[in-house]
Amino acid sequence: MNFAQYNGTFTSPFRETLLFGKLSYAVSPKSSAEFSVSNRIESDIRDFGPAGGGFNAFQEAVHFGNHVGIGTLKYNYFTGAWLNEANVTFERFKRDPFPNSGGLPSRVYQIPGGDYTLGSNASSQNFTQKRLGLRDDVTYSGFKSGGQHVFKMGVNADFVAYDVEKRNDETPRFLYAQNVDCHPTCGSVQAFDYRVPYQLSYGTGNPFLNTHNNQLGAYLQDDWNPTPRLTLNLGMRWDFESHMMNYSYVTPKDVVDTLTRYNDSLPNPLNLSRYISNGSNRKPFYGGFQPRLGFSYALDGNNRTTLFGGFGIFYDRTFFDISVDETLKLTHPTYTVQFANPDSTPAPGQVAWNDRYLTTNKTLLDSLTRSVGTPEAWLIDSKAKTPKSRQWNLGVRRVLGNFTVAATYMGVRGVDQLTLNFGNSGLNPNGSCCTSFNTGAHGFSNFIYSTNDGKTWYDALSLQMDRPYRLSSAHFGWGAGIAYTYATRSVSGVDALGDEFSFPTALGIPKHSDNSGNNEHHRVVANWILDVPYLFGIQFSGLLTLGSGATLDIGCPIRFCGPATYINGGFTPKKYSFIIPDAWAYRNVDLRVRKDFPSVSGTRLGITADAFNAFNYKNFACFNTGFSSPASPNLNLGKASCLASDPRRFQLGVDYDF
Repeated sequence: MNFAQYNGTFTSPFRETLLFGKLSYAVSPKSSAEFSVSNRIESDIRDFGPAGGGFNAFQEAVHFGNHVGIGTLKYNYFTGAWLNEANVTFERFKRDPFPNSGGLPSRVYQIPGGDYTLGSNASSQNFTQKRLGLRDDVTYSGFKSGGQHVFKMGVNADFVAYDVEKRNDETPRFLYAQNVDCHPTCGSVQAFDYRVPYQLSYGTGNPFLNTHNNQLGAYLQDDWNPTPRLTLNLGMRWDFESHMMNYSYVTPKDVVDTLTRYNDSLPNPLNLSRYISNGSNRKPFYGGFQPRLGFSYALDGNNRTTLFGGFGIFYDRTFFDISVDETLKLTHPTYTVQFANPDSTPAPGQVAWNDRYLTTNKTLLDSLTRSVGTPEAWLIDSKAKTPKSRQWNLGVRRVLGNFTVAATYMGVRGVDQLTLNFGNSGLNPNGSCCTSFNTGAHGFSNFIYSTNDGKTWYDALSLQMDRPYRLSSAHFGWGAGIAYTYATRSVSGVDALGDEFSFPTALGIPKHSDNSGNNEHHRVVANWILDVPYLFGIQFSGLLTLGSGATLDIGCPIRFCGPATYINGGFTPKKYSFIIPDAWAYRNVDLRVRKDFPSVSGTRLGITADAFNAFNYKNFACFNTGFSSPASPNLNLGKASCLASDPRRFQLGVDYDF
């Protein structure tokens, strides 16, 4: 295949329009009202070019759009020791990525070192979320028994509706390779030599889903000063979701029949009483109680040295998205079709290749895939636990003249994390990969089932110095801050933080450093603001972010490939200079200048000019980390295929208050 004909220079334009307006009104001496609206419209053409050592042609680009509109009405009332804050919010969020060049079948050439992809992008989506939010917060500061108390309490109710259109994999995707292990369909490795595709993936069916979810929350907190030097923050929060797990879902009969018949043949048989839903065996989770505890204690009477810390439990909202896919995987399935080697007679489960299949003709592809292809079924455990994390910190803060310095330890332990396991695959008795059961011969390409076997660990030490903004003369003031963080991340049950898929099962993935792009050890963040002398009240501010880059593994996971093709944490990105020579893989500087004009008849005007990534640093990401050896060198080892930050861009803003 001549890939050179797809070479060229193509732009990746990003467009954004931001609108914001706010109207404030003093209703009475004890109450005020505020109405604000914001609207953000973005469009982006992306996801083409180098990719993991391979290449996505410009045909593969995605046109990605975001549209977020928010309107909020707030009303505050205060009298004596009481303050009540109420607000109503309506939000509409729309995300609609689609192929930038539609109508072309996708061809993926799997060449050692990377995949080369031609044709249209695989999927189109139109995801719209509409939310009506009601919230009321009450503060009472008049209780003084045993010291000063400030009680805060509140409730919120969010009514969320979703209009989902997910045309995933509706662009037919044909895979080409030189040699193909077609077990279990043909039981051998065969030489396709890129002559014909060996596999087709194609999604079809009903892509629409309309659903809703109501979210309720309440909290109570007491900020208590039992002594002038000690402050305690004691609180409890409770959250509930009405449709977190698709409670009324009924597992389709064909899925139930296949599971019942072949469950004992799966590498890891399932407890079907938990994974088959009858519409009533999934129970809402009412136990979302999340205690919060914080303290600060001044070690001296002048409050110059303070010890502080806190602990809290936080629940995650992840099941709702999975329950959407549970439905769409069957109403809009992705079928997999295996093609036979052109030199061989098709084995059971295979189809002889015909050039007319290389098309986007829906009628032909529907007929082909539904006659021989098999969909995937997702199964959610009816007794699934809501993922949660325990978070805590402990630190000391010291005031040194106009500066404040602090050192803080932070820890997070995530438990009951959602994992998605592969029902038709398992490990061999010696721990190697893999044993399997050909579920494709029985109507389904795979059964994906959930567990709560994932765990995460995060530990960090932060050193911080701040100088709050203050005037040092009548017309000049400045402030600045800098923070350094050293952090480590580990996971078990999943390969990487944020990746819920655990192949073949979560129990086969032991605790390991999260060397997948999340485990950056060193990060520095600095900010400043100052009044520029002799420039008529112009303020200059900025934000600096520096990162050492995330450690990455080389090769495939050791539990499958062994040390001969795996190096734990064997790759770190190239470092560049900024103040410290060759220290940073990530560099970003944002700059802002602002001018506030004198008030005229009660109105005020402010102008800001921003430069994001002002020095246009290229922060590389998506590195090729395929194993390399003298016998089989990876010529693309360490090659980046994307950027972790946008190129330099400018923004001009105007504020007008009246």
